[in-house]
Amino acid sequence: MALLDQLRLAGHPLHQPPGGTPWNQAEIDDLVGPQEGLREAAVLVPVVRRDGEPRLILTRRNDSLRHHAGQISFPGGRIEADESPLRAALREAEEEIGLPPDATEALGYLDPLATITGFRVVPVLGLVHGEPILRPDPGEVAETFEVPLAFVLDPANLEEHAREFRGRVRHYHVIRWRHYDIWGATASMIANLARRLRGECP
Repeated sequence: MALLDQLRLAGHPLHQPPGGTPWNQAEIDDLVGPQEGLREAAVLVPVVRRDGEPRLILTRRNDSLRHHAGQISFPGGRIEADESPLRAALREAEEEIGLPPDATEALGYLDPLATITGFRVVPVLGLVHGEPILRPDPGEVAETFEVPLAFVLDPANLEEHAREFRGRVRHYHVIRWRHYDIWGATASMIANLARRLRGECP
């Protein structure tokens, strides 16, 4: 089965956004204590085809931002009261990188992820058609770049690191692509996508 066909089957169906506890909630609770009232957010995990090769579109956040400055992320943000995760992800992608909503074919949802900043993030897997010209919002995004999807899905490229956080040792993933370090929530979402493509439950 072709990879793009596998992507269409890997996610939760669009008519049924995944509910319930984020797959990494126990880990986050262990790090920062039990969280209540998580704020709902969504990100777009955009896949684009270049010369027949699926590639992920990623952003590097502006270095002057208050939170997660300079980090690698997917376009996304808080879900408004009248929005679905899909609508929020497409809106944020248009606001942050200038990606028109009609350029993306939504494929499905990945598993919700909890963050140490108190968000429950629903990733939306999407296939970007054509070659849209991206226009990053300089107030939020320093640059956009692409990574071969096969590279980030290869377990050999998913490094495990550890660092101290609030007096505890925290284990996390890092994917190194050229001079970029993809880690934190973004690397966790990619790892979740890889597991779903392999048919594994989180």
